[in-house]
Amino acid sequence: MLKVMKTTLLLFFVSAAMMFSSCGDSEQSIDDLIAKGGKKYGGELSFMSTDKISSLFPTYAADVYSARINSQIYEPLMEYDMETMNVIPAIAESFTVDSEAKVYTFTIREGVKFHKDECFGGGTGDLTVEDVKFSFDLACSGLEKNQISYLLKNHIKGAEDYIKKSTASIPSGGIPSVKIIGSNQVQVTLSHSFPGFEKIVANSNLSIISKIAFEKYGNDIENHPIGSGPFALESKSEDKIILVRNPSYWKKDDFGNQLPFLSKVNMTYSKDKKSELSAFKDGKMDLVLEIPVDEIQNILGTLQEAQDGKNVKHKVDSRSSLSMTYIAMACESEEFSDVHVRKAFNLAINREQVVDNWLEGEGWPAIYGFVPTIGAYDNKKVKGHNYAPDRAKALLTKAGYPNGKGFPVLEFYVNAKEGSSMHTMAKAVQKQLKDNLNIDLAIKLCTIEEREEAIASGKAKIWRSAWIADYPDAENFLSLFYGGNVQETASMVNSFRFHNEEFDALFEKASSETNNEKRMQYLTKCDQIIVDEAAAIPMLTDDHIVMVNARIRDFSANTMETLVLKEVFIKELKKN
Repeated sequence: MLKVMKTTLLLFFVSAAMMFSSCGDSEQSIDDLIAKGGKKYGGELSFMSTDKISSLFPTYAADVYSARINSQIYEPLMEYDMETMNVIPAIAESFTVDSEAKVYTFTIREGVKFHKDECFGGGTGDLTVEDVKFSFDLACSGLEKNQISYLLKNHIKGAEDYIKKSTASIPSGGIPSVKIIGSNQVQVTLSHSFPGFEKIVANSNLSIISKIAFEKYGNDIENHPIGSGPFALESKSEDKIILVRNPSYWKKDDFGNQLPFLSKVNMTYSKDKKSELSAFKDGKMDLVLEIPVDEIQNILGTLQEAQDGKNVKHKVDSRSSLSMTYIAMACESEEFSDVHVRKAFNLAINREQVVDNWLEGEGWPAIYGFVPTIGAYDNKKVKGHNYAPDRAKALLTKAGYPNGKGFPVLEFYVNAKEGSSMHTMAKAVQKQLKDNLNIDLAIKLCTIEEREEAIASGKAKIWRSAWIADYPDAENFLSLFYGGNVQETASMVNSFRFHNEEFDALFEKASSETNNEKRMQYLTKCDQIIVDEAAAIPMLTDDHIVMVNARIRDFSANTMETLVLKEVFIKELKKN
């Protein structure tokens, strides 16, 4: 079946009513700004999120929903060109790397300002090398407010020991391998050669944090999100988050226009898909996430009808998503410690049928390894799980559960809305495990936060999850299974608590290998071990499809499913 929709479907529209607002204070009003190149200032962009934003602090919130907001407020040293996925300058205007690919030196851009805040006396604050150094210290630390140390711990020299020493506070001087050089450079020494470290520091969760703000607000810092990005927080409530244009933003477009163009970005939470789509139809909402395919045509009509001018005029943009939707199992639990059980679950699921019949062609069945194809990495070299129900039954019998007898009924945690595509996928898995193994799962719809709490407490034995690349490299997906990332309490990385010495050794070799061909070979072997040990149940990859109202300009989908809004502008269509 032709794959024309995605699992996590993103519909992007602009509401009919456009409003202009003043920047306030003594700043020049956005109404007075004139843009070159046919672009326009002003207007409010609205969208919805299916899940609550877990935190407005980048090192503490790594889910895609939070990242879509945080990446508007904060900025990292480098960033991705979303068309090419090449790394380009951001807070760092340039970088150099030594001949061994072990010492990276970043030159920090001058004139970058943090958003206005009381911690700067009510004005803006200068972003300095001290802030960059502090951000590395924080991202490598063992503090509760840091959940992304896995990105750096296997690369930055001394990071593993530093994490253990910084669980209560950041030690004086921070991590020794990150040093300030002169007035505008920060030098990072790695534990091994790693050409491509710049890809990691382009991740939005490694954005630059104000040291002054963190020292003032401490654990309350997420209620005072102060970044240098194109938008600043205006207000946050249980119902919505409103971002306002940052008039002091440093970046300009190719025409010399001061960015961003939009006055505001409004995000609210969706209750269910039908009401969300109805709100769009009424011109009240702009963004709809994870909608059931059959509801699109019922509410909005067909794409052809839109192109013929019979409903909302829009364009469709689609990119392959660097993501994997999977089902995780607690590998150390009594239920899933036996590899025969994990393999039985994998072989009892017909992924093609789930995608083609249950999801009506949304996504691509994960019939190879856990890692999607990324750059030079070819996942077709990995022999995946074939649908083999008879073999699955034999494996379950070998594990001591003939025809499922004695296997407990487990709660299946699914962070999804009723009727969503992910809920549909969960029901398909539930039915196939019942039909092929006589195993019962009780689907428990929940939020991401509820799921993570259940995993951390050990209550969740099986759950639905998805991973979108932090940076475009196979290593990032495989890091989920690295034994060095297992913590005392379950975390989002290796939350299955999978251990395999051969995998860890190969992963570490790949991490320090400078020959890209050999590196791909190591990573492929790691991926094969994940399949052979049935460490998880890879289900599907998908496409990132965006439908954009024709009045929205300079917006496109990207492979990492983020929202890049700093160059987006609104231009009303001419009436016929």
